[in-house]
Amino acid sequence: MRIGILCLQGAFIEHIHALDKLGADSFEIRQKSDLRRSFDGLIIPGGESTVIGKLLGDLGMTDKVRGMITDGLPVFGTCAGLILLAKRIENDDRTHLSTMDITVMRNAYGRQLGSFACVAPFEGIGEIPMTFIRAPYITEVGANAHALATVDGHIVAARQDNQLVTAFHPELTDDARVHEYFLGMIKGK
Repeated sequence: MRIGILCLQGAFIEHIHALDKLGADSFEIRQKSDLRRSFDGLIIPGGESTVIGKLLGDLGMTDKVRGMITDGLPVFGTCAGLILLAKRIENDDRTHLSTMDITVMRNAYGRQLGSFACVAPFEGIGEIPMTFIRAPYITEVGANAHALATVDGHIVAARQDNQLVTAFHPELTDDARVHEYFLGMIKGK
């Protein structure tokens, strides 16, 4: 199994380490030509969603990535990756890949000082550590999406078919079960 990790900006190296821990092969996607390589799943990391979205456009990758996801490529978006996949963003007129039927709130927990960690249940996994850094949350899931985790009444993880998103950063903990869940999605495809 080979996972492509979008490495345009943000916290991507930690995803590589999490996949290494699980014995999954990965490679960095930095330009459009990297999308021609053969891979079984894609991770879109946390970072700054507007910067990653702009770089996807500037590098001519937006339509290709959107098409791959729409055609069934499993994708896992964390934090900014969640925002990039959302069809609707409450506090921003821009959308990016727009493949997942969710509505999100950018920087929902406030500035950097609003960052926090907690332990909460994740459907199909159990209690896991969650690290939130200037995190969004999901305000609404559409008919095809399903909430997987909530914290303080806010949806912080969801799945829709081949798409998995988390508002938190599972790659910043020693617990690799969310990455393992994603690999299980790929195997079950």
